[in-house]
Amino acid sequence: MAFVGKKFPNLNVDAMNEMGDTFKVNVLEEAINNKKKVLLFWYPKDFTFVCPTELHAFQEALGEFEKRNTIVIGASCDTPEVHFAWLNSPKDNGGIEGVTYPILADTNRNLASTLGILDITNEEYDEETGNVILEGDNVTYRATYIIDEEGTVVHEGINHMPLGRNVNEFLRLIDAYTHVQKNGEVCPANWEEGKEGMQANREGTAAYLASH
Repeated sequence: MAFVGKKFPNLNVDAMNEMGDTFKVNVLEEAINNKKKVLLFWYPKDFTFVCPTELHAFQEALGEFEKRNTIVIGASCDTPEVHFAWLNSPKDNGGIEGVTYPILADTNRNLASTLGILDITNEEYDEETGNVILEGDNVTYRATYIIDEEGTVVHEGINHMPLGRNVNEFLRLIDAYTHVQKNGEVCPANWEEGKEGMQANREGTAAYLASH
C-alpha cells in the first residue's frame, strides 16, 4: 500500500543513538511536534555491505538536511544492542562510527510490516491453513520516506538490496517540495534549486515547454 499523500503511521519504535541511549521515536510526532520535515531511510541489516556506505553518506550530508529544516532518521529491524555495536565499530572496519542521527530498531517489525517493506520472498505457506511455515528473510528493502511538517508522506521509494541510494536526490526532492510549499508552483522534470517552476495549468505547461 502506498503512503504518499497519507499520514505516516502513528507508531512508537525503539531507537538507539551514538551515546548508547535507547529511547522511543514516533516519526509522525517528530515531524508535527518539531514542525520539521523528516527523511526516514530503511536499510536491510547492520554489519553488511552497501548499508554502511549509505549511513555514512547521510551523515556527511546531515548539515545540508539541517539547513532544510529536515530531521534524518535511519532504521532497520536489528536490535538496539546490535545498532550500538555497529555505531562503535570503526569506519575502516566496516562500522558506522561517527553517525550521530538516531537509528530505529524495529525488532518486532510492526512499523516495517505496516509500511509493507519487508522482504518476504522466501516465505512458504501451508496450503490448507494459509499459515506461514517458513519465514522469509524478515529484513527490509532500502525504503525511503520524506514526511512533511504536517506528518504527510510526500515521497516514498523502495530500492532492491544491491542498489544504494543517491543522497543528493533526496536533498533535491526536499528543495522541490519546499518550492511547492512556498510558491504554489509545481516542479517540472529535472528541477533543481534556483530553476523556475511552473503553474499547474494548461497555460503554465505551454509557457514552460515553449521556453525549454
